Amino acid sequence: MSFDINEPEIKRNDILILNDKDFNPRNVCIVTGAGSGIGKATCIAAAVNNLTVVGLDIDEKSGKKTQALARKMGGQMIFLRANLTEDEQVQWAVKEAAKLGTLRYLANIAGIQHINSIADFPMEKYDFMMGLMVRAPFFLAKLTIPYMRKSKDGRGVIANMGSIHAHISTLNKPVYNITKFAMRALSQSIAAEGEGKIRSFSVSTGFVKTALALNQIAAQAEQRRIKPEQVVTDVMMGKSRIKEMMSPIEVGNLFLFGFSRFATYLNSSDLLFDGGVVLTY
Repeated sequence: MSFDINEPEIKRNDILILNDKDFNPRNVCIVTGAGSGIGKATCIAAAVNNLTVVGLDIDEKSGKKTQALARKMGGQMIFLRANLTEDEQVQWAVKEAAKLGTLRYLANIAGIQHINSIADFPMEKYDFMMGLMVRAPFFLAKLTIPYMRKSKDGRGVIANMGSIHAHISTLNKPVYNITKFAMRALSQSIAAEGEGKIRSFSVSTGFVKTALALNQIAAQAEQRRIKPEQVVTDVMMGKSRIKEMMSPIEVGNLFLFGFSRFATYLNSSDLLFDGGVVLTY
């Protein structure tokens, strides 16, 4: 079996185009993790849907490639290099984004994975993951909500990247499990305070064709003491009733749908697109 899980090329006809008057260049959408995977795809989807996109990532080279692709497809995107674990850089990025128009949408997507048992999990890795995947989304919400409230209609939408691991906890992913459950709680907390004007939701998927998924194979095999082939067939896709990983743009489309006027009643909820994993786990 080949493990070359290449990230699919994003084509314009794979992007969900939504007829929404708020999807215009005057409205700004911040997306974290813009350099690759789901963050990259969400940047592209938002830009093609006429929003002014501000992509954040620590990887400047990859982030600029995403910016170039968004512009090539006719969209408007600015890339800002930012370390999301540094408060000053996050504050600066939000201020820069707000200069470009009405700060209307935020997609918290950036994340990493580390495979290890609780007993052996390095605390420095725990601290980093919690900072990047829980504290940063909370801080970005804290910073962007006041801008949304001060806009002409006081509306905005904040979306957070969940996972099947926001519903079930699997072996040797303790901190990832914690962060993803936290994203559902953050979405619900924002919705509770949003008075219907500032909505929030999470997006939960199974394994997606990204580097994050590919890089797990060797570590999962070692930790579970199984062959790499079995990680793909038994662990990644074993519980899924659809035996194929999602593409990043399919997930990006979910974020845009959730942002749109077609999802007015999507508030505090989780968009679970998991191929049947959770309910058949």
